[in-house]
Amino acid sequence: MKQVNLAIASLTHAHVRKYYQTLHDNQRINWVAVSCATEEVAENFKAYGYDVPIYMSTEEMLKAHPEIDGVIIASENFRHYGDMELCCKYGKHMLSMKVPTFDLEEYDRMIEMVEKAGVICQVELEMHYNPSCAKALELARSGAIGDIISFNATNITLSPVWAFPWQGNPEISYGKRIPLKDGDKRFRGGALSDHPHIFDMLRWVTNSDYDYVFADVADNIRDIEEEDVIYVTGRMKNGCKFLLDPSWSRHEAKTKLPVDWDLHPKRMEVNFSIVGTEGVIQADCFGPNDSYCGGPNNRYAVQYTYFDEWIGMMDEFCDCILENKQPKINLQWHRQTVEAMVRCYDSVAAGKPIYMNK
Repeated sequence: MKQVNLAIASLTHAHVRKYYQTLHDNQRINWVAVSCATEEVAENFKAYGYDVPIYMSTEEMLKAHPEIDGVIIASENFRHYGDMELCCKYGKHMLSMKVPTFDLEEYDRMIEMVEKAGVICQVELEMHYNPSCAKALELARSGAIGDIISFNATNITLSPVWAFPWQGNPEISYGKRIPLKDGDKRFRGGALSDHPHIFDMLRWVTNSDYDYVFADVADNIRDIEEEDVIYVTGRMKNGCKFLLDPSWSRHEAKTKLPVDWDLHPKRMEVNFSIVGTEGVIQADCFGPNDSYCGGPNNRYAVQYTYFDEWIGMMDEFCDCILENKQPKINLQWHRQTVEAMVRCYDSVAAGKPIYMNK
């Protein structure tokens, strides 16, 4: 079995701990190195005990390890372009965190740069590899419930801002400091920008693209600069109506690092309700179960499938590198999803529906 040499670049936060386990346990992968954004991040990474060399510069890491085949870009959103430039310079394939950039002109430059370098760029949308999500998508696209009439999805979580401060900074999360709307003191870059998954799944379920979106925000339930509760409705070009909830509507402990995030009722939920002309699919995609933990704190824990989807996603990345093929979620595909999210923010600002490509 041929192994793929992978590295993590510009490590910023412990969210990537899911990659740690996958890279360590997957026999197809040789985990070569990691570069960290700060000394603090490096110290946090060392605490996990992985025997992987650490660098404080991504370019230094790439120079030291020419054997690297692919790089997981783990930086904040606004640094993705610079990391992609480095990967293209050294001819490395990439797995980008879930939003490459919200600047659509920059996004187009990313596409051009990656194509010119002749490398692969997969986008991290792990929900596609979750068994429940995959089955719902398979049934919907097979015609099992006829033509899709409507799609209702939630991707609701706690807020990551307390553990990952960059996600509470509009310039770092969204890339620019843009007010949500006139008279609103909040800025783009909150819950909506954290949850591209259901926006992308809708395109796969309907085999269509967005016609228009209408979005609105509620008052915040947290004292942060960005939106934490937002709803989106609209229509696809094939006529399917949709309602999406990508809110940070679950409470969390305000901890510097993820501590006890899986304790009841601090939870993540992803639910689909797909209505067709001949039936309905309803899916509790992450199926969180509560279980009693007992002492010392007399608590309940929440159990998810959690790592299943990361294994599948990394397997696809390895296959694409070895077979020189495009991943399912590549930059070209994902751009329309990101544009729809940008238009949602435009809709909040304008207070009216925003049509795509018009």
